[in-house]
Amino acid sequence: MDHSDDKLTHFNEQGRARMVDVTDKAVTARVAVAEGSVTMAAETLRRIRDRSIAKGDVLAVAQIAGIQAAKKTADWIPMCHPLPLTGVNIQFSDNGEDTLTISAEVKTTGKTGVEMEALTAVSAAALTVYDMCKALQKDMVIGPIKLLIKTGGKSGDYALAAE
Repeated sequence: MDHSDDKLTHFNEQGRARMVDVTDKAVTARVAVAEGSVTMAAETLRRIRDRSIAKGDVLAVAQIAGIQAAKKTADWIPMCHPLPLTGVNIQFSDNGEDTLTISAEVKTTGKTGVEMEALTAVSAAALTVYDMCKALQKDMVIGPIKLLIKTGGKSGDYALAAE
């Protein structure tokens, strides 16, 4: 069976890690949406919504953290290309009980996708929620964090199957 198209592109001829060469790839509009959750006590979620956490407005700070993280993804993830992002949108929702959901939509026009930027944005926002609320509750649970949608590029579009 021919697996020539299944080559792991992050390895060079010597089997060592490399950043993928995207020189010859087409510039296309690219979008990625990721989502994650932070599960916590109902009281913690209520205090986040009421903006009564001692460190300040948790969602405002987490939103900025997510945007900053998306912009700095190449500094965190060794093989990621630094990308000029054209948009980052972080949104929050909750189930009214014990789970805060964080979503990040990241856009660029370029030669490589923004999946890692969206996943990093959600991760940083969730970690910021934890950091700002840990004095109140240390047993919060982060995750799962997952890619929901990816559009653009040679590999085509992706959408996570409904659960």
